[in-house]
Amino acid sequence: MHGMEMNDTIDALLRQVQRPARYVGGEYNQIVKDKAEVEVRFAFCFPDTYEIGMSNLGMKILYGLINEMPGVWCERVFAPWGDMAERLRAESIPLWALESGDPIGDFDIIAFSLGYEMAYTTVLDMLDLGGIPIHAADRHDLKHLVVAGGQCVCNIEPMADFFDLCFLGEGEEMDVELIELYRTAKREGWTKPAFLRRAAQIGGVYVPSLYDTAYNEDGTVASVTPRDGAPARVRKRIVDDFDGSYYPTAPIVPSTEIVHDRVSLEVFRGCIRGCRFCQAGQICRPVRNRTPETLLEQGRKTLESTGYQELNLSSLSTSDYRGLSDLCDGLLDYCEPRGISLSLPSLRADNFSMDIMSRVQRVRKSGLTFAPEAGTQRMRDVINKNVTEEELLESCRVAFTGGWNGVKLYFMLGLPTETDEDVRGIAELAKKVLWCWKRNAAVKNRGVRITVSTSEFIPKPHTPFQWEAQVTREEYLRRVHVLTDALADARAIVYNWHDAEVSLVEAALARGDRRLGAVIEEVWRQGGRMESWSEYFSLDRWLAAFRTVGLDPAFYALRERPLDELLPWEHMDMGVSRRFLEHERAQAYAGKLSPDCRKACSGCGASSLLKEGVCRG
Repeated sequence: MHGMEMNDTIDALLRQVQRPARYVGGEYNQIVKDKAEVEVRFAFCFPDTYEIGMSNLGMKILYGLINEMPGVWCERVFAPWGDMAERLRAESIPLWALESGDPIGDFDIIAFSLGYEMAYTTVLDMLDLGGIPIHAADRHDLKHLVVAGGQCVCNIEPMADFFDLCFLGEGEEMDVELIELYRTAKREGWTKPAFLRRAAQIGGVYVPSLYDTAYNEDGTVASVTPRDGAPARVRKRIVDDFDGSYYPTAPIVPSTEIVHDRVSLEVFRGCIRGCRFCQAGQICRPVRNRTPETLLEQGRKTLESTGYQELNLSSLSTSDYRGLSDLCDGLLDYCEPRGISLSLPSLRADNFSMDIMSRVQRVRKSGLTFAPEAGTQRMRDVINKNVTEEELLESCRVAFTGGWNGVKLYFMLGLPTETDEDVRGIAELAKKVLWCWKRNAAVKNRGVRITVSTSEFIPKPHTPFQWEAQVTREEYLRRVHVLTDALADARAIVYNWHDAEVSLVEAALARGDRRLGAVIEEVWRQGGRMESWSEYFSLDRWLAAFRTVGLDPAFYALRERPLDELLPWEHMDMGVSRRFLEHERAQAYAGKLSPDCRKACSGCGASSLLKEGVCRG
């Protein structure tokens, strides 16, 4: 079915599903073009719900940027919720794009944003709902080029059978270059293999079919061999001039409530901190800032074009932004008279500023969240979390004195070298925060709420802990019970923990090789989709799929990898050297801290991605 005619079948279908506004488009600031003037149609697919995808800043950036290209039309496609997916299959209606209402089978390039591994089965489901073969080898023509970008591409091997090519790193420049190459190929009638060989020469573009993987008898990777001129290692791309890079000042305003219904200003990319467990902090290096002047202009323009009543400063660690005080003052001069609130997520306990928080909370007071990650100083030194107990308690003291009556504390269980003493240290630290409130609270008659949350550590590629073993689910739950017992006498402290079932699968997918593609496909064929949602995830289904394919999730998730093992993702260069990662792992086991990037350079290698070769964070 083509166009936005919304015939009787679709009208009836929309009346049968939850939140039909997810599927109809027509929002303020959406971009519609004349198809007669369009050479390349680009479907930007987000393998999750409309509410999640429309909150994604990366999608907003690339949607606006691609649509600035003459002759190119980028449209949005989101994964349907279960009720809609069932109706689409029952009525034989293909998945459509929101702007035109055309099925995704009408598009030239079908691009997926992959931010988390549990979206993999949804990618297959969306392709199938669009009537597009899921395997790259079964898509013979140049049309229906299926591509991927996002954080998961740093090890896309488990999905290698399904994607024609992938973007490694930041997509603003790569996407444009690839689309222009595709436009040339389409005009001149290239074959798909010819196009892919040329695409592999674009910096940051990875073509999985041009690499052959061999395995040892023990199941480890023996070699990854490029062919047809593909580079031995694909090096990620970054935006060097971030201050001058594209920012969408007229983004689409959703017609239904989304998760983050606000303007997000990206103040900088990268992170100066170097936490050894954090994949984003490693693969997003080096740090590049936007100036306060640029951010002030972008903020004002976006608020004016959208009518939003909240502005969020976005980064991996917002309180590390130089000039934050001046930026907040400038934004508040605009926001406060108009009743617009300003929020600062990603705050750190070692540079929490009551001066800044008191100013930004004048319109609306938000909650306070810190992530110590570990309960003892020994453990925080292991993970290179440069936050001391004294700094956390001082930040809490300042906040409680300033009127806050609650704080959320995030930790991980199962970190390398963790002992039960470290686990009980989480309880002791939370109790000290509670005692800090009792001594310093400005308003005590409202009570206090201290929330402790734990999740299981997942070893991720391109981090110093990429070689580590994940603890078993049983061991994680044992540590949960140790912490629960240690908190039993603290009624004002609420403890929440994330189940480890998903963590096992996520770890296996994160550190997997190409053989896992068969597992992902089997899970999908048995009904797996939307598995980042607890309503749809099934560990039993995943374990059954592993057995069917003849693989063991423990081999990927629960096994410590020797340093001489060839890792499945080593031909993907994220700018951080293996030598640096090995050094940081040794520092972890020695319990030694490494300085943040502003205090001293640790020689990670990311500066080589910059034209000047010098980090400017």
